[in-house]
Amino acid sequence: MFTGIIEEKGEVVAVEQDGGGARLSVRGPLVTSDARHGDSIAVNGVCLTVVETADDVFGVDVMRETLERSSLGALTPGAAVNLERAVRADQRLGGHIVQGHVDGTAVLLSRAPGDNWDDLRFSLPGTLSRYVAEKGSIAIDGISLTVTTVDDDGFGVSLIPTTLRLTTLGERRVGDLVNLEVDVIAKYVERLVVKQ
Repeated sequence: MFTGIIEEKGEVVAVEQDGGGARLSVRGPLVTSDARHGDSIAVNGVCLTVVETADDVFGVDVMRETLERSSLGALTPGAAVNLERAVRADQRLGGHIVQGHVDGTAVLLSRAPGDNWDDLRFSLPGTLSRYVAEKGSIAIDGISLTVTTVDDDGFGVSLIPTTLRLTTLGERRVGDLVNLEVDVIAKYVERLVVKQ
């Protein structure tokens, strides 16, 4: 489990195709400092298992389904990525419950810079729209955010300077693809209601 509080921006140093999947090598000195084989690290919000570490680089294997369902398939060497280690049971939950199980992708439709924050608007796949509520939680590329607006065409979030500086959303341009993870509690509530 993750919190959606990004620990550092990392950099993809290599992408090796492996049959239908790929091995990613990612530089992240902080998250690699105590990483061991089998640990979980979220890369742009996707929970991945560390298979090797060397210096400040960790390697992960990514299966075809993950490459197709997320934006990870488009990563190339030099790309910046958001990194977060799995939360320990004795840590504060600063964001919201994030599983690292991406529900889909969205496109950045617009960004409006402000004096103290930027307002970003994203597309919203129809299959996910029922889980997104104004003032609810959503993870975009692994970042825990509050939904500011939502309608049939998309949703908006506002980013403070810290988020703009410390995550990849500060660099995203209109047309860029991002990973979405909706609030898991909404999915469980829906399932419970449907089962009754």
